[in-house]
Amino acid sequence: MLDLRTIRDDADAIGERLGTKVADADVTGVLSADRQRRDLISEVETLKNQRNVASKELGRKKKNGEDTSGDQVTLRELGDRIKDLDQEVREVDVKLNDALLRLPNLPHASAPVGAGEEDNPVVRTYGSPPELDFEPKPHWDIGEALGILDFERAARMSGSGFAMLMGDGARLQRALIRFMLDVHTREHGYREVAPPYLVNDAAMTGTGQLPKMAEDMYRAEEDSLWLIPTAEVPVTNFYRDEVIEDSLPVYLTAHTPCFRREAGAAGRDTRGMIRVHQFEKVEMVKFADPRTSYQELETLVADAEDILQRLGLCYRVVELCTSDLSFAAAKCYDIELWAAGQERWLEVSSCSNFEDFQARRANIRYRDENGKTGFVHTLNGSGVALPRLIVAILENFQSADGSVVIPEAIRHYMDGQQRIG
Repeated sequence: MLDLRTIRDDADAIGERLGTKVADADVTGVLSADRQRRDLISEVETLKNQRNVASKELGRKKKNGEDTSGDQVTLRELGDRIKDLDQEVREVDVKLNDALLRLPNLPHASAPVGAGEEDNPVVRTYGSPPELDFEPKPHWDIGEALGILDFERAARMSGSGFAMLMGDGARLQRALIRFMLDVHTREHGYREVAPPYLVNDAAMTGTGQLPKMAEDMYRAEEDSLWLIPTAEVPVTNFYRDEVIEDSLPVYLTAHTPCFRREAGAAGRDTRGMIRVHQFEKVEMVKFADPRTSYQELETLVADAEDILQRLGLCYRVVELCTSDLSFAAAKCYDIELWAAGQERWLEVSSCSNFEDFQARRANIRYRDENGKTGFVHTLNGSGVALPRLIVAILENFQSADGSVVIPEAIRHYMDGQQRIG
């Protein structure tokens, strides 16, 4: 959530910056509701002062035995009007809060201005795409031939957009999860948490999924709970409505399933495991001092890159332009893996700094060295998402005989197995 005072003080500049991100940022609506609220409060305060004066006059007349019938009518009318205005203030408060919640975060000044993914500059590339001396296959052909991927049965039980890993495919995913969590907790300094997979409205609002992106989420209607679209939601809400007493930065990591309707992506990447409604992911979340949060963003990206480097995969880091940034992000890097079977880059991690946008929504504060409290900066990144990671392993490490070489970094998690075949 943006700071209302900042919007008031510099509305034109904020509107211009938000315009590079989204076309429908309603800064005018926020200012209108704010103005209406302040006018109502001013009127209420004026009437309360009048009531105080009238009340004292009533007391004086009673003391002197004078007629007070007119004063009692005046007081009653003032009380009724104040009551009505108080209700109007509450209604405008809801309207103002909703308008603020629908404003996206401001892009950081260093974020490149652009109209779409074609304007996202490549920051760096690691490794080279594999040079295969045969025609590489896409992962859906590889997985079905090896008996480790089953899309037909998954669709039969859940519909399109679901996949089922079997045998060595399931073992591969489990090995990758253990590997990533071990690296993040033992070497990168993260503390592992196992959060709930269902969260309430407040948690989803805190990280920015609600109210604007409700159609992309799954909801358990009877319980008013949401299936998490990413571990970012419960892990970021770890400190909701708290002042963090732990020394900053705080690093947390979690493995969870993720559930997404992908309502806004209908018809895209419908084959294989590129875009599915349920998937596994290891997430990294940071709570940082505002003065060092952009240094923390760079190390967050490096932590995700370290995983891919150890697996021997070719990837590139892309900086997102303003219009490609997520609703809550101020600055973001995407990490994309090369997939040889499709000859394309696949996003496997997004690493974002939200600055104090989420912290304001979730009321997460910290105490500085002088004891003064302020809103913390939150960051998160995939460390990394499993479906496209598995896709890249199957497609880049495939052999002419149809088998797939297991990356050396995870072989001991699979009892020394070197190949799926």
